[in-house]
Amino acid sequence: MQEDEKFMWEALHLSRQAVEHGNEPFGAVLVKNGEIVFSNENQIYTRHDPTFHGEAGLIREFCAQTAITDLREYTLYSSCEPCFMCSGALVWVKLGRLVYGASNMELEHILGNEGCNCSRMVFEHSFWQPEVTEGILRKEALEILEKYFSTNKKG
Repeated sequence: MQEDEKFMWEALHLSRQAVEHGNEPFGAVLVKNGEIVFSNENQIYTRHDPTFHGEAGLIREFCAQTAITDLREYTLYSSCEPCFMCSGALVWVKLGRLVYGASNMELEHILGNEGCNCSRMVFEHSFWQPEVTEGILRKEALEILEKYFSTNKKG
């Protein structure tokens, strides 16, 4: 748990950094053997790419730069539960473990929507299911989301 919090703090730092760079507050960190091997912040506005979420962008860049496409030995830390698109990407790279702070249901509640546990839905209906740990530094993750979306719209 202590290691999970350590890496989640980095994902939360990246989510704040994403806002400073003009994007939405989402960050992701890829870890193997207790070491950060790659990280990414949401870049949908600065890259003019609505698919460049924290997780999907991380996977895209990490795989392109390393030629590694099987991530069963890796853990991805995400400030918020990955969306359907990002969860699908985690299936395709066979991620070993996913750890996230705020849930998609909590994010959608902040946005005034009903929402769902999208990563669980994707994983349950896929050929690959990473191990999932939810709610690490949940309160801190929610504070970042609430602050940003109190004055900004999603997408």
